[in-house]
Amino acid sequence: MAPALSIIIPARNEAQQIVASLQPLQPYRPQVEIIVVDGGSSDNTAALAAPLCDQVLRSPPGRARQMNLGANAAQSCALLFLHADTQLPPDFARHIQLSLAAGHRWGRFDVRLVPGSRLLRVIGWMMNQRSRLTGVCTGDQGIFVENALFRELGGYPDIPLMEDIALSKRLRRHGRPACLQPALCTSSRRWQQHGTLRTVVLMWWLRALYWLGVSPHRLARWY
Repeated sequence: MAPALSIIIPARNEAQQIVASLQPLQPYRPQVEIIVVDGGSSDNTAALAAPLCDQVLRSPPGRARQMNLGANAAQSCALLFLHADTQLPPDFARHIQLSLAAGHRWGRFDVRLVPGSRLLRVIGWMMNQRSRLTGVCTGDQGIFVENALFRELGGYPDIPLMEDIALSKRLRRHGRPACLQPALCTSSRRWQQHGTLRTVVLMWWLRALYWLGVSPHRLARWY
């Protein structure tokens, strides 16, 4: 029988986190298919992931390329794109299935940044509220979508940055996203490494420039 859901995880040099990310997913197999797409890691990410997933695929680096490759190999009718440093909430598959059965063709989860702080909790809340208002979702929120719709739209655009924003804009033409409240937990390492306020300003600035029409290739160099 085909799995009910395929999880596609793009990864590159995630040896320190990939096992901790994949282990909580094991009880959901084989109803949930797990596909890790390695984007040219120089560490042993792929070897560590292999026993804990259904497929490890090799891809040139680039999150959009990696996710599209994983989606092409997926066997289920629903896809969930998950960052390698993200933990899903309990019973996530049932929440997705109920959402799709109710007529939503795509959606995402609320997000919580961990380890957290008062400021990071505010940032997470703002990310979730912005997504509800705009219908635009980010990869940190675990975007899920009907496989048929994803293929109809041609998958993620092959751009080095803002691929999640670009896909959301296409998906919005087919309905608003389901915004599932059980929060997933995504690593706050980027915020901690580069400074919380500095990261907030950088991301707002890059998104504003993207909406103004600046090329994602130029944005990626600044990022």
